[in-house]
Amino acid sequence: MNDITSQITGFLSEALRRPVEPDDDYFAQGFADSLFALELVTFVEGRFALTVEVEDLDLDSFRTAHRVTEFVLRKTAAPERGEAHAQGL
Repeated sequence: MNDITSQITGFLSEALRRPVEPDDDYFAQGFADSLFALELVTFVEGRFALTVEVEDLDLDSFRTAHRVTEFVLRKTAAPERGEAHAQGL
């Protein structure tokens, strides 16, 4: 398990007061609700120094620790060379 996933599962386990595995869907299991989703987004923004935009607010991106990890990796990835070139950077 990588460091990002470990940090996320640690947060989830503490916040939900139960062990959470990387592929556990804590929403489907009834352990999390929309209020918790906001708490999770706030954690992700603060811990990984990124901004979750309105268009990023898709519950499927936050359903499991693995999906949150994938989201964090997408948001923190360097822009493709072609994108930077196209933007005049």
